[in-house]
Amino acid sequence: MESVPAVIVAIDGPSGTGKSSTSKAVAAQLGLSYLDTGAQYRAITWWMVTNGIDIDDPSAIADAAGKPEIVSGTDPERPTITVDGTDVSAPIRTQEVTARVSAVSAVPEVRTRITELQRSLAAAAERGIVVEGRDIGTTVLPDADLKIFLTASPEARAARRSGELKGADVNATREALIKRDAADSGRKTSPLAKADDAVEVDTTELTLQQVIECVVTLVEEKRAAK
Repeated sequence: MESVPAVIVAIDGPSGTGKSSTSKAVAAQLGLSYLDTGAQYRAITWWMVTNGIDIDDPSAIADAAGKPEIVSGTDPERPTITVDGTDVSAPIRTQEVTARVSAVSAVPEVRTRITELQRSLAAAAERGIVVEGRDIGTTVLPDADLKIFLTASPEARAARRSGELKGADVNATREALIKRDAADSGRKTSPLAKADDAVEVDTTELTLQQVIECVVTLVEEKRAAK
């Protein structure tokens, strides 16, 4: 059987553009590993909140950044995330964590810690990996084989996210997304940005399946050229 070249795929973009659903599906379809980097930042934020770290004090966050043990499973069919051996897949998705993750992830010591973890997981993926986040193509894996930047209108993103949150107010969700965008794009360390060599895919008018098919085609073309 002919071996298939390993390929590292970086998928970036703001919340509500379909990064997670697309990345998991593409990885599963192509037999690649999968990493949700946002879950790692949510995990360390959950640990900070649970352990009473002052989220308004960057120095306190920096001092604690190296304490929790964060382990990410990279099976796209069953991605997992644990902190100090505890499964935190559900608690990291609460509004309490969501409201604080931007502040925690903006601290340079946190980003350095998590970036190192992300790079080690990508290097260990024998067949390749799909890594999704906000600074993968620009900072974490600048030499990725393929970089994709997903976008969508604020209205489309809010509709999708409010649906995921089961009935959340669309307008409130839209405002929260815009606020998160500003925080992620404006931070000094590894801001949300499109890499110069990234392929931009606007998902506003596309179904999830169409986005998946588009990305699969891009990956297959890149892999064939290796």
